[in-house]
Amino acid sequence: MKNIKTIIEPFKIKVVEPINLTTRERREELLDAAGYNPFLIDAEFITFDFLTDSGTGAMSAAQWGAMMVGDESYAGSRSFRRFESVIQDITGFKHVIPAHQGRAAESILFSITVDETKWVPNNCHFDTTRANIEFRKGHALDLVIEEGKNPALDHPFKGNIDLAKLEAFIKEHGAQNIPMGYLTVTNNTGGGQPVSMANIRGTGKILHKHGIPFFLDACRFSENAYFIKIREKGYENRTIKEIAQEMFSYADGATVSLKKDGFGNIGGYLALNDDEWAMQARNMLILREGFPTYGGLAGRDLEALAQGLIETLDENYLQYRIGSVAYLARGLNEMGIPTIQPAGGHAVYIDAKEFLPHIEPLQYPGQVLCAEMYLEGGIRAVEIGSVMFGKDPNTGEEKPAAMELVRMAMPRRVYTQSHIDYVLEAMRGLVERKDKMRGLKITWQAPFLRHFSARFAPAESLRRQ
Repeated sequence: MKNIKTIIEPFKIKVVEPINLTTRERREELLDAAGYNPFLIDAEFITFDFLTDSGTGAMSAAQWGAMMVGDESYAGSRSFRRFESVIQDITGFKHVIPAHQGRAAESILFSITVDETKWVPNNCHFDTTRANIEFRKGHALDLVIEEGKNPALDHPFKGNIDLAKLEAFIKEHGAQNIPMGYLTVTNNTGGGQPVSMANIRGTGKILHKHGIPFFLDACRFSENAYFIKIREKGYENRTIKEIAQEMFSYADGATVSLKKDGFGNIGGYLALNDDEWAMQARNMLILREGFPTYGGLAGRDLEALAQGLIETLDENYLQYRIGSVAYLARGLNEMGIPTIQPAGGHAVYIDAKEFLPHIEPLQYPGQVLCAEMYLEGGIRAVEIGSVMFGKDPNTGEEKPAAMELVRMAMPRRVYTQSHIDYVLEAMRGLVERKDKMRGLKITWQAPFLRHFSARFAPAESLRRQ
């Protein structure tokens, strides 16, 4: 879609929601009260919300219709069987265990597999995955390829794991200390970058050679499948479903948030083939989430998610979605705001380190940019840098993250091209005064996932000078 100027949404709009408008003066007051953390600003005061694409999308008419036939039986509901059938058709996994969202599935899996002696390699762990491993005193290690660490480099599969480093890692730590290996598809922390089929296949081969189970963090599996179709030789004539089925065929299980490619406002699942792990996981599910055939979800949710999983395989939708993200990235680049290249599947990642080189990493340039975006246009985004990943969980020491990014995650089927054009107009104001922006310091933080609730104070005033 490189040369297309008008992006046509492959759907019609039947229900509308008003967009909230605020003044700059009011936004200054709200940002002060929130400790310069947009997470802590109420949604009614946000104009354009790119904080996350998780649970923020619009459901289709078919999904709303499916909710009306939800079976709310406590055990063995018809809605669960449909949910299970759709997931098994796509993934091929034997056991499907529902949960209220992806991090619940992660928590259940790691509670039965991880302790202080265990290591879990990945291309890049996202925040909840890493936190759930570290909460169990385990060790999460990122082994993304070197190309994935260079924001400006254009490479088709920057989400790939370094297979040589994975092999060396297993030899160093011993297969007995690695309960599973992971791949995040697409690689969220690394800029929404895809993983190639060859890399997925190679990862499975290495792990299985050493007797180590292989899991996918597959929240955005259909987006990854679309990138494989358009970028990897031999897949151009395959359907998205066929590509997804092959992706899952190399793995032994997956943890999935269906608030992303499942078009859900809530929901997730753990799927796997191991009978013993499945039994233990269901026991934990009953303790934490509910009976194994509802897992913290209503029957109507299970119906909507099953329908959403069918819709996410539509190639027209994926072309529109990924084209929309590329359009936003291209507009930012043209005005001098650097982003990870090429554009990812679900979000644009601004390179805050490059954009604000005068702000030291431990004065959090990404968080500064998030605050400035809200002040300028009521735009909410999230920092993925030294606030999110800069604190060592064992020592508490502050270390700069590998990259200082600001993620603008695109809600599914929510904003149109004219909305994005308005956002780009607002972002232009940041370019004009970027040299006046100053750093932040943390005044309060939680022990885990601090970026959700941390509070900051400016090293110097963030206001217009």
